[in-house]
Amino acid sequence: MRLEILPVTGIGEVVPGDDLAALIGDAAPWLRDGDVLVVTSKIVSKAEGRLVDLPADEPDRSRVRDEVLAAETVEVVARRGATRIVRTRHGFVMAAAGIDNSNVAPTRLVLLPVDPDRSARQLRAGLHARLGLDLAVVVSDTMGRPWRNGLTDVALGAAGIDPVRDYRGQTDRYGNELRLTQMAVVDEMAAAGDLVKGKSEQVPVAVVRGYPWRPEPPAGPAGPDGPGVRPLIREPGQDLFTLGTAEARRAGLLAAATLPPGGPVAAPAGPVAAPAGPAGAPAVGVDDRRPVDGGTVARAVRLVSEVVAPGTRFELADADNQRTPADGLPADAAYPVLLRCRPPGDTPPDLVRFGADLHRLRAALAADGVASAELGTVAGPDGTVVALGLVAPP
Repeated sequence: MRLEILPVTGIGEVVPGDDLAALIGDAAPWLRDGDVLVVTSKIVSKAEGRLVDLPADEPDRSRVRDEVLAAETVEVVARRGATRIVRTRHGFVMAAAGIDNSNVAPTRLVLLPVDPDRSARQLRAGLHARLGLDLAVVVSDTMGRPWRNGLTDVALGAAGIDPVRDYRGQTDRYGNELRLTQMAVVDEMAAAGDLVKGKSEQVPVAVVRGYPWRPEPPAGPAGPDGPGVRPLIREPGQDLFTLGTAEARRAGLLAAATLPPGGPVAAPAGPVAAPAGPAGAPAVGVDDRRPVDGGTVARAVRLVSEVVAPGTRFELADADNQRTPADGLPADAAYPVLLRCRPPGDTPPDLVRFGADLHRLRAALAADGVASAELGTVAGPDGTVVALGLVAPP
C-alpha cells in the first residue's frame, strides 16, 4: 500500500451559509475517485453558523464562555484550576467541550457541529453531486490524550468509510488469535491529515490517497455512508476512566453523604458503637492544620442543613472562644473552626441516627474539600458532645 497525504489550499475564509462542497471542489479539481477528505471541524461549524458572539472585555467575556460551556456539557469528567474536561452531548470527552476561539475573530467562539456524522454525510453527498466522485469524508478536531503530552487530531464525524478495522478472530504470524485488536481507522486518517494541515497555515482540508476504504459491495451511487464515529465512542458504563480521580472520589463521598430514604435508621439489637468518621475522609494531624476562611465555614453550615436529619444538633462554635476547660478536650486540638455535635437523645435509635449523621456530614465536608478531625467525645450536662475540627483544603 502506498499512501499520499495532500493539502487542499486556497479555500479561504468560511462564513455561515457557505457551500463547503463547492469551496472544496473549486479548490481541489484534482480530487480522484477513492480519496479520503479530512475536513477540519472548524470550517464545518463556521459554514453551519455554530458561532457565538463573545464580549471584548472581562468579566462579561468569561461569563459568556462559562455559559456556553455549561450548555455544551453533559458531565464534567475532571477539573484542574480553570481547565474543564467534559463529556459533550455527542459523547466526546474533551477539554472545554471543543469550544475554541483560534482561527476566528477575537470576539467569537466556535462550537462543534451539532451532528458531525450528519455533516460528513451531507458534504460527501454534495461532493458526489458536484464532482461525480466516490469519496469518503472525515470531520476532524484536535484533542489531548490521557497519560501523554501533545495534541493530535481525531475523527468527530465520518461518512463512506468504516470507522474501525477489526482484526478480532484473525491470527498473527505466530498463530495467536487476535481478541481485542480494533484499529480506529478514521482517527488515524484525521491524524495523518493534520500533518499537512497544520494549525496556523489556513489549510483546513487534507486528502489521504491510496487507502482501500471502500466497503464491499457498494450500495447506492456513492456507496454506503457507514455508521459514522459512533462505534468509537465508549459508553460511560464501559469506561474505566470515566471520571478523574478527584471527581470519582468526590462522587463517592457525595453518595456516602446522601440521606437514605425511609427516615431514621433502625436501632440494632446489640450494643451501640461510638460514631465513626467515613471511610476515605481525609485524616488530619496537628501539623496539617491551615486557616479556614469564611467560605469554608459557610459551606460547613450549608452542608449541616443538607445532610443532617432533623433533631440532631450541629453547632458552630464561637471562633474567638471555641472551648473552655469544661469541654474536656485536649489543649493541642485548638482548630480554627469547631463544630459541636449533639445527638437528639440518648436512646439507641438516637445514637445510631447520630452516628449516621456524623458520617454523612464528614463525607460531605470531604467531598467539598474540607477535611475534618474528630477531636473527642465528651459527656456533658446536656448530653454527649462530639467535637469536629475543620481544616481548609491546601
